[in-house]
Amino acid sequence: MRLGTMLQRPRLLPATIIAMSALLAVKSVSLLQAVAAEIAPAAADSAVRAGAPASGLPGPAAAAAQAAPVGAAQPPAEPPISAAERQLLLDLRHRREMLDARARAQDQRDAELDAADRRLSERVRELSSLQARLEALEAGRQSHSAENWAGLVKIYEAMKPRDAAAIFDALDMQVLLQVLDRMQARRVAPVLAAMQPDRARLATQLLAEMRIRATTPAAAGSGTTPSPDPKN
Repeated sequence: MRLGTMLQRPRLLPATIIAMSALLAVKSVSLLQAVAAEIAPAAADSAVRAGAPASGLPGPAAAAAQAAPVGAAQPPAEPPISAAERQLLLDLRHRREMLDARARAQDQRDAELDAADRRLSERVRELSSLQARLEALEAGRQSHSAENWAGLVKIYEAMKPRDAAAIFDALDMQVLLQVLDRMQARRVAPVLAAMQPDRARLATQLLAEMRIRATTPAAAGSGTTPSPDPKN
């Protein structure tokens, strides 16, 4: 009896080991299933965050979804230009070219007018300078002429009235009037009294007319002297 019991104990050890191995295998399978169930949702969430395509999208659509950035908007297509709009643009361009050409022509005319104005101003300055020189020459001539007449008048004033009257009777009337006009009044009276009556009367009349014209603005501007009758 004791010997049979000893022979049965060794048979229980392998059965126990096999049972424990099977239980361990079952436990391992259950643990792996639980871990897989926890990892699958996390992997799906990571794929969605990384922009992975949904499982329902086909291959090309998924590739297009991966290539396009998230939130990027496609540029709108430009609307086609109609014939009327194209013609309007051409008309506007032609109008602008015409305005530019007109502006350039206006600028050229302004430049020409400025050049002409400068030339005219220069010509006016030249004429003004020439007029000033002519006026200076005329003033010098008149001054010299006045000095000459003054010297001639002094000669006749120094002569005796009868001698001066004899010369005045034969003197040219223009010269006689200039001399009488410059002589002192107290020197002219005795000379006229000694002259021939007709000659003295004509000289007095012409001298008076000459002085009247000299005091008249129109006559003073003309600077002319009366022309006596050459027969006298």
